Amino acid sequence: MKERARVMLFVQAPDAERSTLEEAYHRVSTSLKGTPGLLRNELLRSCSQPASYVVLSEWESLEAFRRWEQGPVHRGSTPDPMRRYTTGVAFYEVLGAY
Repeated sequence: MKERARVMLFVQAPDAERSTLEEAYHRVSTSLKGTPGLLRNELLRSCSQPASYVVLSEWESLEAFRRWEQGPVHRGSTPDPMRRYTTGVAFYEVLGAY
């Protein structure tokens, strides 16, 4: 059985760019509705460092994410503000949940 996967995109946005980043997240998320394998995503902001964000997405599997990532839709869907301030990405398998 393939386990669900979580993908975390780490983003740093200066004060002047935070609203631009948040708007970009909402535009992209709206366009991703119905993407095969994507179960949900969230935009998280640090309570102690408001310039730090994480986009947390849940996928049916890491393979489903990879298919989307390598496809043509992904290339055109991530706007410049999200790419420009991305500082890292992490992939996790879900091994247990209660």
